[in-house]
Amino acid sequence: MTAASELSATSRTVVGKSSKRLAGANQIPAVLYGIGREAAPIAVDRHAFELWAAQHGHSGMVELTLEGEKKPINAMIRDIQHSAVKGTILHIDFVAVSMTKVIHSTAAVHLVNDPAGVKAGGVLTVNLHELNIEALPATLPDFIEVDVAALEIGDTLHVSDVVAPKGVTLLDDADAIVASVQAPRAEVEETAEETAEPEVIGKAAADGE
Repeated sequence: MTAASELSATSRTVVGKSSKRLAGANQIPAVLYGIGREAAPIAVDRHAFELWAAQHGHSGMVELTLEGEKKPINAMIRDIQHSAVKGTILHIDFVAVSMTKVIHSTAAVHLVNDPAGVKAGGVLTVNLHELNIEALPATLPDFIEVDVAALEIGDTLHVSDVVAPKGVTLLDDADAIVASVQAPRAEVEETAEETAEPEVIGKAAADGE
């Protein structure tokens, strides 16, 4: 389950293009908004955030300790903007949440165990790498494990087959395909050749008479 941890933030008066100057001070410009709050520009220490993200990913709960606030603010990351050139973080959106209200989020799909069909020579295809979910903030999982050991060649695993953690509701279409095991391409092509319509050959012979 998602575990909250503290991250310090400071209010900032430098906004817009001028916020690029924060990079020189090893700060990441951000904004905080959400339940009962107006959008407020803030900044977080780049090194501290990278350490936090390495441990919690980009979808965990965070207790923002903001100067001027008496209590930490329960928040989640709504969006992170990266530099298209360097890949560094340019901006973060934090959204304040109520710990007693269900929220929508996403959870990565972690496939565990090797499918029986893959061991037999099949190919595993993953269609969904994350699932849309809803739950209370304290019970939001960072990921959902899906056991694919029983999948044979030709088998398909749907969202309806996924067992969600307690307190978590899956929002995706129950018939949506999460993963499947398919026969090797060479075998598929060979089968297609064997099932070619014989009447086409007959038609060609008739045309040649």
